[in-house]
Amino acid sequence: MKLRPIKWVHGPENEPIFSETVTDIEIVDEVGGEFVEVQQHHDGYGKIGITPEEWPTLRRAIDKAIKQCREPK
Repeated sequence: MKLRPIKWVHGPENEPIFSETVTDIEIVDEVGGEFVEVQQHHDGYGKIGITPEEWPTLRRAIDKAIKQCREPK
C-alpha cells in the first residue's frame, strides 16, 4: 500500500476549502491517462481567475501535480 496525494487546495491561509477564493488542483484519470484538473467554485463563472499575487504559488502547486502524474500502462 502507498499513500498518494492527488488533490491540493490553493487559497488564503484561513479560508474554508469551499470558499470562492480557493482553487482546487487535482490529478484525475478518465481511462486515457492521468492529467491535472484545475477548478474554482464561482457560480456561473465558467473560467478560472488567477491574480498576479497568487500565480507563483499556484504555478508551483500545478507543476508539482504534473510531475506526480503517472504514465499510462
